[in-house]
Amino acid sequence: MAPAAFIPVLDPLLTYLGWAGVAVFALSGALVAATKRLTLITFIFFAVVTGVGGGTVRDLLIGAPVFWIHGNATILICVAAGVTVWLLPVRVWPGRALLWLDAAGLAAYATYGAAKGIGYGVAPIPAIGMGVLTACLGGIIRDVLANEPSILIRPELYVTAAALSSALVVGLLVLGLPGMLAGTIAAAAGFALRGAAIERGWSLPGYKDD
Repeated sequence: MAPAAFIPVLDPLLTYLGWAGVAVFALSGALVAATKRLTLITFIFFAVVTGVGGGTVRDLLIGAPVFWIHGNATILICVAAGVTVWLLPVRVWPGRALLWLDAAGLAAYATYGAAKGIGYGVAPIPAIGMGVLTACLGGIIRDVLANEPSILIRPELYVTAAALSSALVVGLLVLGLPGMLAGTIAAAAGFALRGAAIERGWSLPGYKDD
């Protein structure tokens, strides 16, 4: 599918948000490898899979060239993240570094993924779904590979924060706001909601079979 007329929304800020999402998710993947005391190659593998997993599936679904195939920058970012975590002792990282890195990646990647969907002619509601998919899938793959409970089944708001960033950027772009402004607002809102959920334990009510 050729990009639609909305492709100008993918301005430099949104591209940087995509790279930021890759970087922080890659760091989070490498940190999981660190907690398991794995090898350097496994650190890099976790970093790459976590960094590109969601975006790869998104691009395949919207008919875009897979974003890390035709350039070196994305894989180099992931490799650098894996090596950085490998070289630094675990004690350097704050106790909840994984949660906060994941929160930053969630907001950045959800915003970029939804905007890219709009840029490739995806309808607004499915574009929101593309943002959520972009933000969540890498972390799911990371947790499955590490045999950890998925972030999705933890009680704090997670997918909701990704949906907030995705919906905001789509809504603001459709209303005609510049990509830079729309992306900043959307990413900040999603990060704020996820951060509040981490700090205060905010969650949606669970199902009750009464």
